[in-house]
Amino acid sequence: MLNKVWKLNKYYQLLALGAVSACISFTAQAADEQFNEALRAANSGDTALLQQYQYSMQNDALGYYPEYWILNTNLASQPASQIASFAQRYPQSAMAEKLAADYVEEKVKMADFSSAQPILPYVTNPDQAETCAVAQVRARSGDPLVFAEFKDVWLTTNSQPESCTGLGRMMLSSPLMTEQDRQQRLWGQLRAGQPGQAIATAQSINMNLSLAQLNSIQSDPINYLWSAPKNTKEDQAYLIYALGRLADSDLSAAMASAKRAADGVPADVQRALYRTVGYIGGTTVMKNNFSRDVLNYLDASYGLPFSPEEAEIYARQAIRFSAWESLIRAINSMSVTQRQEDRWQYWLARASEQRGDASSKRTAQEIYKRLAQGDDYHNLLAKDHVGQSYSSVPSNVQPSNADARRLSQDIHFRRAFALRNVNAPDNYINREWNWAVRQAYLKKDDGLLLAAAKRATDMGWYDRAIYAADRTVNQHNYSLRYAMPHQSYVVSHSRNAGIDPAWAYGLMRQESRFVSNARSHVGAGGLMQIMPDTAKLVARQMGETYNPAALTDMNTNIRYGTFYLSMIQSQLSSSPVLATAGYNAGPNRARRWQPEEQGIAADQYAETIPLTETRDYVKHVMTNATHYGVLLGQGAQSIGKRMQIIPMRGAQ
Repeated sequence: MLNKVWKLNKYYQLLALGAVSACISFTAQAADEQFNEALRAANSGDTALLQQYQYSMQNDALGYYPEYWILNTNLASQPASQIASFAQRYPQSAMAEKLAADYVEEKVKMADFSSAQPILPYVTNPDQAETCAVAQVRARSGDPLVFAEFKDVWLTTNSQPESCTGLGRMMLSSPLMTEQDRQQRLWGQLRAGQPGQAIATAQSINMNLSLAQLNSIQSDPINYLWSAPKNTKEDQAYLIYALGRLADSDLSAAMASAKRAADGVPADVQRALYRTVGYIGGTTVMKNNFSRDVLNYLDASYGLPFSPEEAEIYARQAIRFSAWESLIRAINSMSVTQRQEDRWQYWLARASEQRGDASSKRTAQEIYKRLAQGDDYHNLLAKDHVGQSYSSVPSNVQPSNADARRLSQDIHFRRAFALRNVNAPDNYINREWNWAVRQAYLKKDDGLLLAAAKRATDMGWYDRAIYAADRTVNQHNYSLRYAMPHQSYVVSHSRNAGIDPAWAYGLMRQESRFVSNARSHVGAGGLMQIMPDTAKLVARQMGETYNPAALTDMNTNIRYGTFYLSMIQSQLSSSPVLATAGYNAGPNRARRWQPEEQGIAADQYAETIPLTETRDYVKHVMTNATHYGVLLGQGAQSIGKRMQIIPMRGAQ
């Protein structure tokens, strides 16, 4: 009898505990729901209501948001102590870091460096603009050595954030910048057609350039070049400016004029003139196509220091034309950090093995063997060069129960999951998730990353799951890293279209990360990010009536995407590499980038695609496809088998 009573009491206790647990869960959910209400108050500028939410949400996972929005309302007018207090109460949190970084940027715009200085320790993950703002504060706070870290900013002539432009101006007055540094900056600005910046830089080395003269040259550069004086440093600066303006408008005319312009000037000015033509030719391939003469001019400019960007332009031109000695010179011209990247190490090996001596060939093999330890694009290429088989991924490590418990307790991941549970805007969800992943990655906490990836995968939240699984350091799970949702559809539609399902998966992973409702800024939609015009074309080819709503259907999106991929592959020499480039940039562009005189290796084609987005896209898709080939049980994989010789344009 006593035992029966005990059991009944235990039963009611469990019921009560369940009710309490449900109540706590409901309360947490209700508290989290206040996030969206508080966000509406923030968007409408209702500070009084935000203060109420700050009080009511103070013990919730998302409780710091109302205060963040209050402080962010008039960020520039906040005292530094308020920002520091927030960062100290929410240490190493996503929004504390963002608040601190934004505050530093705002104060730098106001030239209030003293207010920004105490906030620098809280800026731990700055973007480019924030990095330059922090550097300005460090310099103004008595750290002149900071400028040595920012040669890239100093020499950049492309569009960059205002804080970086300001840092460049600040560097002009630094004694660390040598006369050669200033001359290199000046010649780059002249080449790029930046007269205002060039005049300021020229003044720092006692040169006086006339804005009126620069404007006159701009209006008719070719006539100026025919009769240009060449005696003074100013004359030589005007020459570089004129040749750059001509190259911008008519590259062929500039190449025809370069030797005449270089006749009779000092050797370093000659090289600067040749660099002008080579650089502009190398950065305008989209407009002017590839030209061996561009590489010749870059070769002729060797001996003048290369900026990091110039060295990469030089390297890609050399790769395109299989100019292996030029490639070695280009890589040797890079910074130490740049040169050690897997990409340039791979190309150094490719170039070295073309040399006839045994020592260079040994060097190439040593580099390949080192690279072959990894599993990214250049690592997979290196595996092929040393004959390493790739037939199985590392054993899939599963997160432990302890890892799962730690995930539930981790405040950063709790915030991310809470935001997703209340359908908060994606920018908030992704910021918290990416921040949580970064904190775990910095600690090399693979167990936590795998637990996060597993939970996200179970929720069908594939893009964030992949983001977490991709960043493990020692323990990996390739089933989480290379998810395969909708497998029966992907495999069957790929086979019906006559393409490799591993390739279709590789492209889908890159396009949408398996977010079925993904929409791009240009209107592409769904798992395979199909443009409406492309969908209309495919529907017509398949004998179907186009229905815009069908693109959001998973099955239709995969069916149309695989059909289109097969269609453009047949148009582009049956090459997966060309078709992948064509899927991203359009088949006509992919075809235009094919060589004109003879075929080239696919790795050379991929590395010299003139659009950075498409260049990276092709590499990622080919890498993904190789991994998916293993996961789909297709046997030993070789990325090289997917990347056959790219034929010359017009050949099949």
